Amino acid sequence: MSVHNGVVRSAYHPPAWKAVDAVAVEARAAALGTRSIKKAAKLQGLLLAVSMIDLTTLEGSDTPGKVRDLCAKAMRPLPGRSDIPSTGAVCVYPPLVAVAKEALAGSGVKVAAVATYFPSGQGDLAMKLEEVRRTVEAGADEIDMVIDRRAFLMGDYAKVFDEIAATVEACGPAHLKVILETGELQTYDKVRFASQLAIDAGAHFIKTSTGKVQPAATLPVTLVMLEVIREHYFKTGKMVGMKPAGGIRTAKDALKYLVMVNETLGDAWMSPDWFRLGASVLLNDILMQLEKERLGAYDSLRYHTLG
Repeated sequence: MSVHNGVVRSAYHPPAWKAVDAVAVEARAAALGTRSIKKAAKLQGLLLAVSMIDLTTLEGSDTPGKVRDLCAKAMRPLPGRSDIPSTGAVCVYPPLVAVAKEALAGSGVKVAAVATYFPSGQGDLAMKLEEVRRTVEAGADEIDMVIDRRAFLMGDYAKVFDEIAATVEACGPAHLKVILETGELQTYDKVRFASQLAIDAGAHFIKTSTGKVQPAATLPVTLVMLEVIREHYFKTGKMVGMKPAGGIRTAKDALKYLVMVNETLGDAWMSPDWFRLGASVLLNDILMQLEKERLGAYDSLRYHTLG
């Protein structure tokens, strides 16, 4: 332990930097994105993708009524289609967690909430942890935290590690997804380093983005993060989840991510317990594709509720 500016720091030793071959990563991601998926496999993949969605609303205008409507859609994405599963979770701001928890009671859909000064990640640690504890007490099953990118980019890795580790503890029984905000990390090397740091600190999931910064999720960045998860599993036998978020808008995009996860990590990760898609509009496009598979033609977007 050490003391820096009055703050107790761990004796954390950051992982060694490993250079990422950007050309190889981008070529591999592009190749996986061109895989042809036949009709039966496509249908199965679309249904699986629905079960992996964290249906999200993170707007300043969010209201209890809007959240209840979103929860209803999460539980039953398309009325009349009992074969379509519920989404993995509904993700909201902390003040609306209790509303979501009540609306989703008994459904199996998780309540996720963003915390720790979302989306900047900058602020007093004690206040961040208090927000996390209050949010879990209100009923959140999962917390999506953001790292302090300023601290990370300044090389203060011990601070980032300690804040994640403290947040894991504050979460208690809730799972923690650690958002790297990869669009601000600038390079694949830094994404790789931050992914390993978050895993070392106890993250249950690592997540690309808040959705508030561009670029958000991309296939190459996701591949880099998945490879860190794979290496960690080979080294320790411990699984860590993955959540790309931001900019995933179409069923075609969702299937590309599922192919990448399956090819990189295998069948064990093909579950909402270990893979999620953070999205607000993706679900509607998947529902349209599922109806096309059933009816042979597209129905209108106007027949689907927004969200």
